[in-house]
Amino acid sequence: MADFVEIADRIWVARYDWFDVNVTLIGGTRGLVVVDTHGSTRAARGVIDGIRALGAGKVIAVVNTHEHFDHTFGNDAFRHAYGPELPIHAHEVAAEATVTSGERVKALYAAEPDDPHAADIAATMIVPADRTFSSVRVLHIGERRVELLHPGRGHTSGDLIAHVPDADVLLAGDLVEESGPPMYSEDSHPLDWPFTLDAVLGMCTPDSVVVPGHGAPVGRDFVEEQRLQVGQVAQTIHDLAARGVPEDQALATGEWPFPAAGLADAVRRGYAVLEPAPRQLPFGQLPLIQGP
Repeated sequence: MADFVEIADRIWVARYDWFDVNVTLIGGTRGLVVVDTHGSTRAARGVIDGIRALGAGKVIAVVNTHEHFDHTFGNDAFRHAYGPELPIHAHEVAAEATVTSGERVKALYAAEPDDPHAADIAATMIVPADRTFSSVRVLHIGERRVELLHPGRGHTSGDLIAHVPDADVLLAGDLVEESGPPMYSEDSHPLDWPFTLDAVLGMCTPDSVVVPGHGAPVGRDFVEEQRLQVGQVAQTIHDLAARGVPEDQALATGEWPFPAAGLADAVRRGYAVLEPAPRQLPFGQLPLIQGP
């Protein structure tokens, strides 16, 4: 069980070994908001034990930063612990994708029965968020407000950030990663991601504390650097496609800010939305013009 560490006034973060994932508590006079719920029912029970040991109040709401299982598979455990009416908030796209995304992960773990987490994943009931929004939602938890915003597509189509203005804290989900490179997967949007991080940076002050989905809290400078890196990924994909480099040669051809082995989905997703460059003919060879 990880300990919750207070990183700002009544905002605690627990960092768990499995996936190095963060769970955050935001406290107000009405109670606690939990942001992300870990990767299985069993893992979430450990989170709940940690919340109770902290003694900072009762959980009154849950927020999922996006639909991936390591952020949502604890939802059912929280409903059992705090009541079936416990509101779970997410962007509307993330909520709609939670079951499909979760079932895909369940199938992957079922194919690896020796994985130490396989049984826990199989036993977890997938519970999607039931309080959704398209752009902005504000949670009032007493004297404090928590702003939920969809800054754009990036890690997924339904990423949200949770902003606590009075504490100058921003919870970025997997739009920002500290313990490893940003994760590009089959549902990411590599060409949009840099502009989405521009919106995130627009919410930050020079003194903001930013909690990534995975890893240690960071400052604005870290987010700025990661924005440059994901921007380089997007620009490289644009440039390679414009030069007519085939998709299957892009990883070997490009100069990437992150290990190329983790960018296969970024290239595939990026190429899928770009117009292919015209095929270059050898010098002096003219295309065949068909007559009427």
